[in-house]
Amino acid sequence: MQGSAESSVEQTLGHLRTLDAPAPPVRPAAPLTLEDLYRTHRMRLVRLAILLVDEPATAEDVVQEAFTGLHRNWGNLRDAAAAVGYLRTAVVNGSRSVLRRRKTAREYVPPHAVNARSAESLAMLSTEHQSVVNALSKLPPRQREVLVLRYYGGLSEAEISEAAGISKGTVKSTASRALEALQKAMQAQGRN
Repeated sequence: MQGSAESSVEQTLGHLRTLDAPAPPVRPAAPLTLEDLYRTHRMRLVRLAILLVDEPATAEDVVQEAFTGLHRNWGNLRDAAAAVGYLRTAVVNGSRSVLRRRKTAREYVPPHAVNARSAESLAMLSTEHQSVVNALSKLPPRQREVLVLRYYGGLSEAEISEAAGISKGTVKSTASRALEALQKAMQAQGRN
C-alpha cells in the first residue's frame, strides 16, 4: 500500500522537478553572481515554496525574503555553491514561519475556506497528479516538507536533514508516516 503512494508522489513531484530543472548557466566560465542565482533558481524555489505553503503569492514572498537574506550575507558565503543550499534552507524556514503564523491566526479567527490551488498550477498535471498534490496539501507541515524536499527537491536524506533541521532518522520515519498518510488521503479522495 505504501509503495503505491511513494510511487505516485515520486512520479508527480519528479515530473514537476523535471519541468523546473534549471537551465544551464548563461556564463559558465564567469563567477556566479546573485543575479545568476536569481535567474537560474528563482522559479524552482517558488514552486518548492508553493508545495510547502500552498499559496503562490506567499511562496513568492518567501523566496524574495530568501534572496534578500542571501544578498545581506553574500560576503559571508564560503563559495557560490553554498548559496543554493542557503536559499533552499531559507525557503524551508520561511515556509515554516508562514505556516506557524497561519496556525496562530486560525486560533484567533474563525476558520475560513481553504484557498483552492490556482487553475494554472494544476493545468499541466493529469488527474492522478492532481490528486497527489491535493492529498499532499492535507499532510502535516513536516511530513509535507520531507516529501517535497525528497521527491520534488531531489534531495538525499542528509540534505533533507540539513535543510529541515532534523536528524536523518527523523527524515526516514517522517517520510514513512507521510507516505502512509498520503495513501490514506488518496484512497479517501477516490471514494468521494
